[in-house]
Amino acid sequence: MHYGDSRQRIRANISSALNMLRTAAVLVVLAAFPASWSLAEPSAPPDEWRTSGGSNSWDRYSPLDQINRENVANLHAVWHRDALDQTLKDQFPDLTPSNYFRGTPIVVNGVLYAPDGVGLVEAFDAATGQTKWVQHPVKATLKEAAGQSTRGVAYWRKVEDERIISIRGEYLYALDAKAGAPIPEFGESGRVWLDRHAKDHAKYFGFPGPLVVGDVIVVSGNGGGKAGYGYGDVGIEKESGPDNIRGYDVRDGKLLWTFHVMPTKDDPAYKTWGKGSAEYVGNMGAWAPMSADEQLGYVYVPLTAPTTSYYGGHRPGKNLYSDCLVALDARSGKLVWFHQLVHHDLWDYDLSVAPVLGDITVNGKRIHAVFASNKTAFLYVYDRATGRPVWPIKERAVPKSTVPGEESSPTQPFPTKPPAYDRQGFTEDDVIDFTPELHRRALEVVRHYQLGPLFTPPSLRTAGPNGKNGTLEMPGSEGGGNWNTGTFDPDTGIYYAVSWTKPFPSVLAKPTNPEATIDYVIVAIPDAVNGHARPSKAAEQMPGDFSNVSDEGMIRLELDGLPLVKPPYGRITALDLNQGTKLWMVPNGDGPRNHPLLKDLHLPPLGNFGRPAALLTKTLLFVGDGSDAVFGDGVSGPAQLRAYDKVSGQVIAHVDLPVGTTGGPMTYMVAGKQYIVVPVGGDSYGAGWIALAVQ
Repeated sequence: MHYGDSRQRIRANISSALNMLRTAAVLVVLAAFPASWSLAEPSAPPDEWRTSGGSNSWDRYSPLDQINRENVANLHAVWHRDALDQTLKDQFPDLTPSNYFRGTPIVVNGVLYAPDGVGLVEAFDAATGQTKWVQHPVKATLKEAAGQSTRGVAYWRKVEDERIISIRGEYLYALDAKAGAPIPEFGESGRVWLDRHAKDHAKYFGFPGPLVVGDVIVVSGNGGGKAGYGYGDVGIEKESGPDNIRGYDVRDGKLLWTFHVMPTKDDPAYKTWGKGSAEYVGNMGAWAPMSADEQLGYVYVPLTAPTTSYYGGHRPGKNLYSDCLVALDARSGKLVWFHQLVHHDLWDYDLSVAPVLGDITVNGKRIHAVFASNKTAFLYVYDRATGRPVWPIKERAVPKSTVPGEESSPTQPFPTKPPAYDRQGFTEDDVIDFTPELHRRALEVVRHYQLGPLFTPPSLRTAGPNGKNGTLEMPGSEGGGNWNTGTFDPDTGIYYAVSWTKPFPSVLAKPTNPEATIDYVIVAIPDAVNGHARPSKAAEQMPGDFSNVSDEGMIRLELDGLPLVKPPYGRITALDLNQGTKLWMVPNGDGPRNHPLLKDLHLPPLGNFGRPAALLTKTLLFVGDGSDAVFGDGVSGPAQLRAYDKVSGQVIAHVDLPVGTTGGPMTYMVAGKQYIVVPVGGDSYGAGWIALAVQ
């Protein structure tokens, strides 16, 4: 509940007091609501999976144990379903959905509901995968049918009224759960337009999907903004629109409240934006799913970076509420408390991880906690009612930016517990040393970059024999942690983080487009396989040593297909949150150990690139090989879903998949049998859901 640093204690005390006043004001508001208007719903049956994260706690946990360590070796596919129902294929034969298929199903009363490959909702039998109903586009045109899959849908019920709530493109939908028909009294014929009403006119999209808390639908602010990330000649504008968080009535779709991610003038946080930047900077929405404590009535929103993600000379200050975990009252949208995890973000180190709720016992005291993370691979642990850190979070000095006009934050918040779950910072000790020759070649590549600890800012490319190609940061802008990170065991208090170790060349340059309004843009765009990055057009006129640029114009962060950094490249880390300690870390998958340069070295598993999500049950931890069709990373061919021992991290068994996972696995029980369903996708297979069971 602070935004002052150690050298600004007076301001910090003032802001803390203001936060306390906000909390008190919210309590007054809550007291005004009738006691009968309860946010808490009856607990879902243990054999169901009511949100894409398992529950509104987003712990990805199920107490089911029919599939256990004794029989998991007999797990195999029992049915599969394409990402697009045949009726849609027949109606729109030219429809070509992406193979980056996000849709994790929910299950209620033996029926699975999920966004399909184009974001339309499909309902299918949980035991057989057979179609129950399919949402069809409002207009029977190919343009209207085209779309992108989202991470999930939400369920709401009051007596006999059962609804599936979804987001597709610019619209929020309410569908009858039994028949799939639009709810006529919801918005306009069953949908609400989610126009951001922003100056940049960027269209809304909501990959995380909606969150339903009581009778309120909470919608995160994905819009992307016209300026986006500031990549090359795309993000050339410092002006954008804020991606505000909104609450809608689940019955009629009316807008109930708006939380402004860019603080208004009457908010003390407005003063954290220098040079008048609060009037035109935007973005900052929630890319990751939100979570909620239904007893408190609080929604936990992980906010992202401001315009733009790598240069902030136009926005001096700490830039609240960017990169903040904010707790909002679900009924009013009022801010209860907040913490900023990255000040004045220059790395795109946003909160791309869903906040996870769970109870832990620290020094004999039971704490109802929220676990927040971001791309830095830190885990921040707070009391979810008050926002008080469970363990101290200290402001520590970090390197200063050398880019003209940039005013980087002199300090950043560092949790004292638990330890980071992936590698942070880049030194020469991080480069591969499988053989002396590979080590020498890797050192030759990294000598062209500025190296340093976590939060070393982006830099300019410089000319001359000792010039640098910018900063080599780790974790890179994809994480560390990302949307897939985080599952929590309520029985043991253990948090399992799934992450990858991947650097990123963070180099800035003057934009070449004469219409640019921003002083510097990021040159390298994350792309291609194993850590490559593609230079933008802005790189064509830059000075520097291009000896590490391939004939294809790719900035090399690899050697003959091998990553520059030491393994593991994909990992699972178990953190005991009762103690704030690390229990173990294991690689997830073989990685490139069978590469021609390594196959004779008989190496252990090196871990696969990718962003697989975990599933935790009473007895097992499941993590697959990820397939990420956006950045080309991970597994595009045959893959595995592995079952790990929760205590040791040892692989107990695995089941083969035709292609890597693209969404989170989930589990449920129907007709006395436990199933696991996982979304998969890749060019070699297509996309769809695969159901697994023991027979």
